[in-house]
Amino acid sequence: MDETHNNRTSLVKGAKDIAKEAKRQASKNFNRAVERASDEYSAHRSYNRFQNEEEEEDGAYNQQDHYTDSTANDEDGASSDATEGHDDEDEIYEGEYQGVPAYNHGKPRDGQVALGQPVSDSVKSHKELENERQADEEELAQQYELIMQECGHGRFQWQLFFVLGLALMSDGVEVFVVGFVLPSAETDMCVPNSGAGWLGSIVYLGMMFGAFFWGGLSDKVGRKQCLLISMSVNGFFAFLSSFVQGYSMFLFCRMVSGFGIGGAVPIVFSYFAEVLAREKRGEHLSWLCMFWMIGGIYASAMAWAIIPHYGWSFSMGSAYQFHSWRVFVVVCALPCVSAVVTLTFMPESPRFYLEMGKHDEAWMVLKYIHDTNMRARGEPEKVFTVNRIKIPKQLDELVEMQNESANPVFKVLSKIKAELIGIYLTFLKCFNYPVKDNTVKLAAVWFTLSFGFYGLSVWFPDVIKHLQADEYASRVKIHNNERIEDFTFNFTLENQIHRNGVFLNDRFISMKFKAVTFIDSSFLNCYFDDVSSVGSFFKNCTFVDSFFYNTDIDDTKLTESRVINSSFHHNKTGCQMTFDDDYSAYWVYFVNFLGTLAVLPGNIVSALLMDKIGRLSMLGGSMVLSGISCFFLWFGTSESMMIFMLCLYNGLSISAWNSLDVVTTELYPTDRRGTGFGFCNAMCKLAAVLGNLIFGSLVGITKAIPILLASSVLVGGGLVGLRLPDTRANVLM
Repeated sequence: MDETHNNRTSLVKGAKDIAKEAKRQASKNFNRAVERASDEYSAHRSYNRFQNEEEEEDGAYNQQDHYTDSTANDEDGASSDATEGHDDEDEIYEGEYQGVPAYNHGKPRDGQVALGQPVSDSVKSHKELENERQADEEELAQQYELIMQECGHGRFQWQLFFVLGLALMSDGVEVFVVGFVLPSAETDMCVPNSGAGWLGSIVYLGMMFGAFFWGGLSDKVGRKQCLLISMSVNGFFAFLSSFVQGYSMFLFCRMVSGFGIGGAVPIVFSYFAEVLAREKRGEHLSWLCMFWMIGGIYASAMAWAIIPHYGWSFSMGSAYQFHSWRVFVVVCALPCVSAVVTLTFMPESPRFYLEMGKHDEAWMVLKYIHDTNMRARGEPEKVFTVNRIKIPKQLDELVEMQNESANPVFKVLSKIKAELIGIYLTFLKCFNYPVKDNTVKLAAVWFTLSFGFYGLSVWFPDVIKHLQADEYASRVKIHNNERIEDFTFNFTLENQIHRNGVFLNDRFISMKFKAVTFIDSSFLNCYFDDVSSVGSFFKNCTFVDSFFYNTDIDDTKLTESRVINSSFHHNKTGCQMTFDDDYSAYWVYFVNFLGTLAVLPGNIVSALLMDKIGRLSMLGGSMVLSGISCFFLWFGTSESMMIFMLCLYNGLSISAWNSLDVVTTELYPTDRRGTGFGFCNAMCKLAAVLGNLIFGSLVGITKAIPILLASSVLVGGGLVGLRLPDTRANVLM
């Protein structure tokens, strides 16, 4: 009886198990049918193609598709595959991250053997592995675009926008600070004419090498990490440069500071583009470009407010001088410091994590982005439903193994060597198919646009200064054959020429000579006390029985002059800065401020139209129009006309810069985006150096060569830019 009851119980239990298994298989087939229909109807909401089609046969539980809704379960409350065999306490809810490996782990690939076992990577050629990785990249690009649409555009992107904007603002400040401190720094440090101009060139050289190095390194160790280090280098040496006294040490600090800030542009745009959906990318990258303009406005305003206030300076003895331009340098380092502090609170780029095969880290960042945006929208209950993300096949790289007991210095050097080799190999990939032609074209466009922009940026202010000097010289007062006896000069003499004058028993006390020249004059029994001079000289003059105390009159200002029975005591050391009543500096800084502010309309127009009329149309059109506007410089015969042309040119060219930043970001795949962008930006800085040297040497000589040169390179670069591929519909590879 008991045996019969046990058999009947076993039979009933077996029947229930069979029915349950049949019901589970039917539910699974039904779910698949629903998923296929959903794929065809709404492809942009489906990730099913990235899921495994075959279930494991070893009895392990299978993860239910994360986009299957609750209607997929049967009306009797049958369990899904994800919860089959689990107690209520162990149930895994939909959308909860389960630590599953990337989708391609375990999926059979092309080239399987007859028994169904995948071919080992060790027996595949490098080309086959590269092809597999390329296929994975294309699949990941499509999926990542859908994930970013799922995360939405909201609070996180705006937070990162302002943080990266501070970094980009620092780059703009670095470019403008060079021109603003150049005259004051060279005067303060007694730089001879042979050394003048090196400051501008050496900073651009530092930025050139920094762009290539940091951009390449960001493809190896991460966007955030490299940006933090590069900005820290910039901030530290920029701050240090304000305190050093020697010109050579000042040049070194500014060069290293430029090397640090060189990584800002390639990393910032790569970083921000990787957290933007396709329909938002062009517009918001263009808005980000505005921070470069804000940096220029900030530098111009601070220079205008600080540098001419020479009374802000202080000294410690005669060896250490801290003038107002050094205060300006410190203030210009503040955006960089702010960027470093705020960047520490931001996560790494999830797209970079996926490229490196770090699936879990990427998932955590994407979930953080999703949850941050959903909370800001007032939808905190909305669950991040992604639990599997495609990662590209990781190719083994040759790694030099070091002995654990090796010298720590040797380990560091070996690590640096390995990173440099990795950057070089990644750089070579930028000249491989299919991005080779794009790299050459982009480098040409970056070079021509930068050459014209930076060349004219140097030429415009110098031409204005030249016009000011001509106008100033036209107001010079000339005194001939004068005789002044027993008179005390205790006021400023400015813009005067004294010929064949005789000064007898005169006293020059607590006074200033500014652009004053004495020619063939005699000073008999004169007394000079606390005298300062700028741009003043004594040519073929005679000093007899004269006394000099606490003056800056020395052999450099006594040209072919004779000193008879005269003495010099406690001469002023160092070079003298310009005077408190020198208002020409205000005008120069104000002109730069207007030129930078003129960029604002172009920035707004380019951001609004970037996704409407296209990147290439805006790039080519802006460069061609900028080249054409250069021809109007023929009519620049006055300061007001030159300032107007400067504003017009800046307003037209900014759209080209914004478009070029967007196109460069979108044309390179993730594994070489920083390297490619860094190389293009390095070409930009090389062109800036050449533009400074060439255009600066032509000031006051001719107008034809700068105008024709700038116009031709801008129009030519614009035509090359039109040959680039359109990237509006691109997903980030």
